[in-house]
Amino acid sequence: MKSFQEAVKARRTIYKLGRNIPVLQAEIIAAVERMTKDIPTAFNMQSARIVVTMLDHHENVWDITKSALKKIVPADKFAATEAKIDGFAAAYGTILFFESSNMIKAMQDQFPLYKDNFPGWAMQANGMLQFAIWTALEDLGLGVNLQHYNPLIDEDIKKIFDLPDSWDLVAQMVFGEKLEDAPPIEKIPTGSRVKIFREV
Repeated sequence: MKSFQEAVKARRTIYKLGRNIPVLQAEIIAAVERMTKDIPTAFNMQSARIVVTMLDHHENVWDITKSALKKIVPADKFAATEAKIDGFAAAYGTILFFESSNMIKAMQDQFPLYKDNFPGWAMQANGMLQFAIWTALEDLGLGVNLQHYNPLIDEDIKKIFDLPDSWDLVAQMVFGEKLEDAPPIEKIPTGSRVKIFREV
């Protein structure tokens, strides 16, 4: 296994994914459950909800997405959209990230002084969870990309997986066998983003 900093550096967006994955389903599930348990949340809110879909269930996610997009994308432009969605469907699985609006509301009621902060804190924690799971999957040798077709697909996703109305879809994390390497990416010099004040 890589060190934490090495794993973070190796975590990149991979779009071309397949199904010949180098790990067992149980290892993926264990990583998702471990990160979901251990990532911190404001006031220990724990409002994130996760659905892990693989193979046929994963394909259902992208069938729903394709159908929803077909209703709004002009016919003469749909071929490119369909090819993109088919690329996601060709992967091994998709992790669906949600927020429980009921949990957020309960925290707002319990701590009214911070009522306006809880939705933002929930999204911050969800982002940390997405990052942690993404990095854990990379450490298992999987390729990953992150998509956001919500709220377009929310209702159909809830229906097919029998999820509560209070679960609000936030992101869709596609994972599978790496069929390509991530291209080089330009980074802004850290000196323009990080300011240090220290005693010398």
